[in-house]
Amino acid sequence: MHNYLRAIGFSNLQNEKDIKEILTEVFHDFDEREVSREGKNKAFVEYTKSFGENMGIKMCGIMDTDGFHQEYYFPYFRGTGVTSREDLMVEKHGSQESFAGVMEDARVGVSLIFYVQNAVAYKKACVDQMLLNQPVSTTFSGLSDKGEILLPICKSEEQLQSDREAVSKRNKLIAAARKGDEEAIESLTLEDMDTYTMISQRIQEEDLFTVIDTFMMPYGTECDLYQIMGEIKNVEEAVNKYTDEKLYFMTLSCNDMIFDICINQKDLLGEPEEGRRFKGNIWMQGHINFEKELD
Repeated sequence: MHNYLRAIGFSNLQNEKDIKEILTEVFHDFDEREVSREGKNKAFVEYTKSFGENMGIKMCGIMDTDGFHQEYYFPYFRGTGVTSREDLMVEKHGSQESFAGVMEDARVGVSLIFYVQNAVAYKKACVDQMLLNQPVSTTFSGLSDKGEILLPICKSEEQLQSDREAVSKRNKLIAAARKGDEEAIESLTLEDMDTYTMISQRIQEEDLFTVIDTFMMPYGTECDLYQIMGEIKNVEEAVNKYTDEKLYFMTLSCNDMIFDICINQKDLLGEPEEGRRFKGNIWMQGHINFEKELD
């Protein structure tokens, strides 16, 4: 049973029989079906069933002359807007026909790895060689199984402007360092040393989360799991129309990146409001946006 089904409102599933009933409904009463031909009399098929706005379950497998053979399923939450336009690399998972995206985004500071939501669209793009001659963007989203709400850090407009300038300057230095600029590498090294010294001094008398207002770092043993803290830009309440469980959709600003997350109200400690901060664990997903519509 998938651990993040509870994030979209399936927290009361007890066994494989329960999830089998839901997957049967996904197969027989799907909202979308995407197909990528794999050869003669064989195709990779993706069934999508919505259980609320922008969320649901995708079931994927092989269709041949003997019928449909399920390979895997996963809960999804579709984000809004565009999170990143950086170049990305996509790798197939070893055990099944699913994919992981890898992106080097200067705002995060580490290689950002996410689970690709639209596998069929990606496979079609590879066949049509669309990735070679058109730009793509990515919309990130996250499913959270545990989180809490923190109060915001009080900052003046001058401090906010200073922070924005510092982030912009650091991103430019990282971009230059990637190209081998030794002066940029040295500046980043000195800046990190200064930051470490500042934090070491302030942490003696202040709480950690009054010093650090946002972060994103890998969490656990799987490469697409992260622990994050970000500022809440928007909050919406939602309901799983199958189970009637209540959820929160939140738009976050984390490390200067904007993306949406979904969490079950049962798993969130505190009351989310715009301006407050969310801290929790997420499974990062990404929808690759192709400029040209795929048939």
